[in-house]
Formats: sequence, C-alpha cells, structure tokens
Amino acid sequence: MSGTADPRPGDPRFFARRGPFTVAELAAATGAEPAGDAARELTGVAPLQTAGPADVSFLDNRKYLPLLAATKAGAVILRGDMAAASPAGAATLATDAPYEAWARACALFHPAPEAVPGIHPSAVIADAAKIHPSAEIGPFAVIGAGSRIGAGSRIGPHAVIGPGVEIGAGTSVGAGASIGFALIGDRVTIHPGVRIGQDGFGFATTKQGFLSVPQLGRVIIEHDVDIGANTTIDRGSAQDTVIGAGTRIDNLVQIAHNVRIGRCCVIVAQVGISGSTTLEDFVVLAGQAGISGHVTLGKGARIGPQAGVMSDVKPGIDMLGSPAQPAKDFMREVAAVRRFARRGGLRHSPAQPEPERDAES
Repeated sequence: MSGTADPRPGDPRFFARRGPFTVAELAAATGAEPAGDAARELTGVAPLQTAGPADVSFLDNRKYLPLLAATKAGAVILRGDMAAASPAGAATLATDAPYEAWARACALFHPAPEAVPGIHPSAVIADAAKIHPSAEIGPFAVIGAGSRIGAGSRIGPHAVIGPGVEIGAGTSVGAGASIGFALIGDRVTIHPGVRIGQDGFGFATTKQGFLSVPQLGRVIIEHDVDIGANTTIDRGSAQDTVIGAGTRIDNLVQIAHNVRIGRCCVIVAQVGISGSTTLEDFVVLAGQAGISGHVTLGKGARIGPQAGVMSDVKPGIDMLGSPAQPAKDFMREVAAVRRFARRGGLRHSPAQPEPERDAES
C-alpha cells in the first residue's frame, strides 16, 4: 500500500494538518510550562517510540519512563517531576495534566473538520425544515418537516432527521444515523449508525398477549455529549429520556425509555441501562455492565465491567460483580474462595481432568 511508511498519527488523507508551531506556541495552547528551546518549531504529534525531532510527544505513566529516555522527540509533554528523565536536547512542557495537554496539542495540529456549508443535491429536505446557511447536509440525507439544523452543524450521508427534531450549533451527525422525537444541543457528536428516539420497550400484559404502550416522551441530549457508533437511545414513555451535558457514551450502548443521565458520565461499550433508571453526575459504567430499571446510581458511583446492578447505589461507591456489591466486599469474597481452593476445598473430578495448557500459555 502506498503512503504507509510515515509512522506518525494524523495521516493527511484522513486528517487536517496545521503547523508548524513553536514550543512557546504549544505551551500557550496547552497551558504547560516550557523549558528548553522555546523557539523550536514542531510539525506534528507522535508517541515517544516513533517521534522525531520535529514532533511533540507526551508521558503520563511512569511505566513508560524507559521510552522517555530513548525518545527522539523534539518536545515532550509530561509532569514536572519526570522532566529530569527527558533526553538532552528535548524541550519539555511540564503540567499536572499531561493527557489533557496532549489532547489540546493534537487538536492544535489536527483540528476537527468544520462544516462545508451547503445541501447536497441528493438530500431530501422537507419544505418546512429550517437549515442554517452555514450547516452541511450530506448525500442522501433526509431532513423532516419542521426540523431545525443549527449553525455549523454537519449531517452525514444517509442520516435521517425526523420531523420536528431540533439540532443545535456545531453538532455532527454521522453517516446512517437516525434521530426522531429529539432535541439535540450544541457541539454534540453523534457517530455513524446511532439510533435516537425510537419506541421504548413498553407494553401491558393482557389475557390475549401484549398491548404496546404509546411512547409519548422525547429524547433530550444536552450540550457537548459524545455518542458512539451503533448506540441506541429510546424516547421516553410519559417522561423524557435525558442525557446530561458533557457525557461520553461508547459504541453499542442501549439506553432505555425514561432514563435520566447526569452531567459528565462515562458509559463504556455494551452497557445496558433499563428503563426509568437515574445516573447522577460523574457516574462511570464499565464495559458490559447491566443496570436494572427504576434504580438510582449516586453521584460519582463507579460500576465495574460485567457488573449487574439491581438496587440503588450510594454516591461515590465502587461496585463489582453480579449481583453487584461494594468492591471491597466483592474482593474479600474472591480472596476467601481462593483460600478455600488452596486448602483443598475444590478438587478436580477424576472424570474431568484439568485441561492441558498450550506451551505459550
């Protein structure tokens, strides 16, 4: 394949490139304290092991200090107490938050794409839709009657924006996404394949079977939310489903009707949140966690991977296991089981010998 020799991130075929920037300019953009040659020009970002003299790199984990000593980077973003380990000749950018500074450096060299104002000829736009002149509507997108698309927003190819939907300024809707019965804030990122506003899973049981309950609520997505690919968010039944400002949702997450998610929550891939559950601010749900309906997770609670939450969780508590319990209790139980096994309490049945291990295991 052509063009595979450059190991640096930010392939220009896919990402915009800006620069060069001096160490001093980078310090101003990231809030870091510079040391060394402040006039040195840098042209890109790269990890420690592949960075060259014109690149800026970063270090936020002492585990990788050996890579710092060997790097050829022209500048390194790191904590002040690690600066002494940087190689001679490399400028340093010291900060208490290296990863945050790295994010700002990456955005400086490779800014997110802006909307290219206009409506593609193949897009289908209802007469009553209102689209800001600075918005971009991609090929084969469908914009429903009475919907509003805000300034600088981007609607990707084959995306469907249903009737009455409102999308704020600077929001991006990925290819093939569908949005209905929803109000979307500013600077929201909706990745390809997302489904927002479909019926919630609500039905009454009758003698004849099931009777679907009309889902009469909406989805409210506040500012600065990021929603990963193929995530689904059901609209409310009699209340709204709400996603709070600044929340980050990974790919393949299911959020049911009437769920209320607070500010700056983190929801990792394959999580399922059942109906009418509340997440207060700054809650973290690790991968494949399952949350039962009608429970509340208090502010700052953290739920471990594959945990099953079946009752309310107090603020600031870490939970593990299924059914989920406080992490300390879970770890004590695991330790007790291991002690029991070591004492001979658990033995392999003669009919089921221990499986052989591969030589590489």
